[in-house]
Amino acid sequence: MSASNEKNYRAETRLVHAGTLRSQFNEMSEALFLTQGYKYESAEDCELRFSGKIPGYVYSRYSNPTMDMFEQRMAALEGAEAARSTATGMAAVTTALMGLVRQGDHVVAAKALFGSCRWVIEEWLPRFGVPCTLVDGKDLNAWKAAVTKNTKVFFMETPTNPTLEVYDIQAVADIAHNAGAKLVIDNVFATPLYQSPLTLGADVVVYSATKHIDGQGRVLGGVILASEKLIVDNYHQLLRQTGPSLSPFNAWVMLKGLETLAVRVERQTQTAGKVSDALAGHTKLTRLIYPGRADHPQADIVKKQMKAGSTLVSFEIKGGKEGAFRFLNGLKLILITNNLGDAKSLITHPTTTTHQRLTPDQRAELGIGDGLVRLSCGLEHADDVIEDLLAALDKV
Repeated sequence: MSASNEKNYRAETRLVHAGTLRSQFNEMSEALFLTQGYKYESAEDCELRFSGKIPGYVYSRYSNPTMDMFEQRMAALEGAEAARSTATGMAAVTTALMGLVRQGDHVVAAKALFGSCRWVIEEWLPRFGVPCTLVDGKDLNAWKAAVTKNTKVFFMETPTNPTLEVYDIQAVADIAHNAGAKLVIDNVFATPLYQSPLTLGADVVVYSATKHIDGQGRVLGGVILASEKLIVDNYHQLLRQTGPSLSPFNAWVMLKGLETLAVRVERQTQTAGKVSDALAGHTKLTRLIYPGRADHPQADIVKKQMKAGSTLVSFEIKGGKEGAFRFLNGLKLILITNNLGDAKSLITHPTTTTHQRLTPDQRAELGIGDGLVRLSCGLEHADDVIEDLLAALDKV
């Protein structure tokens, strides 16, 4: 193992060096291996590789040097024993859940989930005989009460999308483990730099690498991180046989994105903090939510388990949907889109985009009002972002 792969380096160093594999040409930048298959030296070599008796690449649906580098770098960053990449963040979430359950098992999940994640929990898993119970993620007693003899998985995202609630990972992990269940955490909003769920007791961490990891709106990808045993026992064959594969090209783009992740996220977080301070108490807003502020509803948990706030700020505009749309249409710099974690500042209206599938009552229960918007801060000068927001609020 090269020195660059050792885990005693700090996160910023691992983001640049960890997992690097060099060919016989000793290239500096990670190589992009655009190949579907691999040549064998003999029929005997082919047999041994396919059976797993000797190491080596077999088929790029599930093994490729560029994918390996991305997975090893993510594992080093997260402090995980192993990682497996996927084509999208939702492929990571779906695989992470389905690899842990069989017909008759039961899942407990926080109600506050990204719309597609909630669809998988509520609509997809029950088709295969895996019912779910949704709970208020803040209420530890609700997690305990939801457990049945067949509960195998707890699932939550924290901070949540889009209301930025923060849940106590260690406490929920203890409840899950006492019930004989695994805890899966979607850690996208915190990024691996600000929150380490595995050290807090989580069993599996998933990311949409499309977000901060790429960070420049170019490609799709996802990743699952866990212990080596859990990956091998629960996910290796599922990924190999069903094929939700990350392409080598996208893996290469993600590798290059990881090199700048720390500087990008730090800058975006600084901007988010300045935005939250600038908007706090604004007369056109009824609510402002940012995990880096002392007035965040779960500020004590944020302080306990996160190193910093987030690159995202959510706030509710007076006038409901009409007020929110006036505001959005008044923006000149910030772009309206449903993505996040980009170098450009992006904003979305969850009621009509990411959470439009939910009923009005379900959205109200989650605190997603018609005037709520979610801002993902980019790399522009913070003053320009703030000036754009204030000018658009004048339109409300």
